[in-house]
Amino acid sequence: MPPARTADPRPAIDAVLARRLVDSQFPQWAALPLELLDPAGSDHMIYRLGEDLSVRLPRHAGAIGQAAKESEWLPRLAPHLPLAVPVPVGVGEPDFGYPWPWAVSRWLDGQVATSEALADSSRAAVRLAEFLTALHAFVPEDVPVGDAHLDLAGRPLADRDRATRAAIAEVDGVFDAAALTEVWDAALDAPAWDRAPVWFHGDFHTGNLLTVDGRLSAVIDFGGLGIGDPACDLTIAFTLMSAGSRAAFRAALGVDDATWARGRGWALATGLNAYTSYAAVNPRVAAQTTRQITEALVG
Repeated sequence: MPPARTADPRPAIDAVLARRLVDSQFPQWAALPLELLDPAGSDHMIYRLGEDLSVRLPRHAGAIGQAAKESEWLPRLAPHLPLAVPVPVGVGEPDFGYPWPWAVSRWLDGQVATSEALADSSRAAVRLAEFLTALHAFVPEDVPVGDAHLDLAGRPLADRDRATRAAIAEVDGVFDAAALTEVWDAALDAPAWDRAPVWFHGDFHTGNLLTVDGRLSAVIDFGGLGIGDPACDLTIAFTLMSAGSRAAFRAALGVDDATWARGRGWALATGLNAYTSYAAVNPRVAAQTTRQITEALVG
């Protein structure tokens, strides 16, 4: 007797569902056209609503707190940041069989940043350092760090140890496993963040940056927003930058050796996870993650 199939925990999302949710909960936008943004993100299905809005529907349970988090904190962070960020305008409720909160935000024009265009741009690197410096500087007194609902605590790098070592073993022969292990060990051995906790974006990589006319214009997707060690945001130095622009970024940000080592570890861990999960079936991911892993080895 064949084994019973496990039900797919992800809800089915299509334009009909998105239309019904918008029309019933935000009737003021019922007349606006709805268009799927392709390709879909890993965390959300995203629709453009008219010219000025976007609809983001979580695709899995790990993303369901993002709408509330962004609605709570982005309006407070935005005035302090030198690049545009999404402006939430509404949080929708579960309905029509869709089980989770969802969000409507202002649409941000722009093209996704690419390493082909910006890898050697010290100007872009310094601009990103300025963004992170501003983000780190704004910590209001009423941040509920222990609030599980808003999930602001983040995860320590050590939580990725087992999966990262397994990934290193899996890619041995494609990459230098000994060199990968050396970088990973150095990240885990680096002294921990011992200063006051600061905001971090939490998913600060090339795909979450927008450009207009070749210049950085916006940072999007704050689902990983949290407070603690900012080393995870150094991933951008290895997904976007080359060695020269990376040096300009590090100098502008004033990063110490321990934080830089942990940042390399984050870049390595996330790059390996994406590579082993998707590279075999997605040439775009294969190219992006190969570059990320290689740049993390460069340092």
